Amino acid sequence: MVHLQPDPFLNELSSIFERNAEKGSVWVNFKRSSLKSKVDRNKLRTKDETIEFRCLVRATDGKKKIATSLGAKDYLRFQASYATILKARMTSLKKRERKEKRKAADVKQA
Repeated sequence: MVHLQPDPFLNELSSIFERNAEKGSVWVNFKRSSLKSKVDRNKLRTKDETIEFRCLVRATDGKKKIATSLGAKDYLRFQASYATILKARMTSLKKRERKEKRKAADVKQA
């Protein structure tokens, strides 16, 4: 797994979406993480030090895996950029097919 800075991560995520536009899936995970081992976290707790948690973001298309970690200050800017990428790249989604039952129920009520 390649660990990138937030901006290169977004660029690479965009290229993953482009590669899988016609056919394929992309998985993106957000997870709270301290980026420390459990032993280190327990040592910090015994010393009454605060643990700074970060947001670990991972993405994969089944072939290539990328990751980044975000602090609290970077999260809002990253989320806005991430939303822009999602809106631009999710154009190949299929429209949801509506069922005829709902239309028939509306006619009976009127």
